[in-house]
Amino acid sequence: MKHTYKITGMTCNNCKASVEKNLGALEHVTNVSVNLEKSEAEVTMKQHIETETLKNALPEKYTLSEKQERNVFSSSTIATETVEEKSKFQQLKPLLLIIFYIATASVLLHYKNWSWNEFMLDFMGLFYIVFSFFKMLDLKGFPDSFRMYDPLAKRVPVYGWVYPFIETALGLMFLMRFEVNIALIITLVVLGITTIGVTKTLLDKKSIRCACLGTALKLPMTEATFIENAIMIVMACIMLIN
Repeated sequence: MKHTYKITGMTCNNCKASVEKNLGALEHVTNVSVNLEKSEAEVTMKQHIETETLKNALPEKYTLSEKQERNVFSSSTIATETVEEKSKFQQLKPLLLIIFYIATASVLLHYKNWSWNEFMLDFMGLFYIVFSFFKMLDLKGFPDSFRMYDPLAKRVPVYGWVYPFIETALGLMFLMRFEVNIALIITLVVLGITTIGVTKTLLDKKSIRCACLGTALKLPMTEATFIENAIMIVMACIMLIN
């Protein structure tokens, strides 16, 4: 079941991430989507949760109330709103397009003198640069979204703040062919940790937002997130072996 609530007190993407994190941590809640502009939170739950429980889950600066809508055919009001969910493909379209363009650009750079190693290095470099760019758009909100599933970011908050810069540095190292082996090892460690968190989230069947493209794009945590990480990890392993 899905319910929509009014949330007051939110002023920025950091507030938005905080509300999503606190409500998403409640038992029986499977997904939380906050619309900052409308000051609303759409909560999907396995079974009904009292409004008071939702209120108590939030910091004092936020106020939660049921969204009241007037039925034009009667004098009664309703507190819930049913929203038609987008298909998984529609939700993942931005991610798939970005990966497609990165792969295409990497192929075009080497189509005359083809080399799998050179292709993979450029793919990994462009991947990091593009994905870090989207994270940089909201450096304040990204850490809160990232720590919802990354094990290291949960225990070391500062890691979430520096992660976009780590990606940028790795991207430059691959594109400039600078200390490639070190960059490959860091890739295995960084993406290995994240993939553990992604795998646990998918196994728990808990719907949260993926922070791979920051908070600018609303992407759900799906198998696609696992696959994109797996591709990078496989490429890193192949490069190290070679």
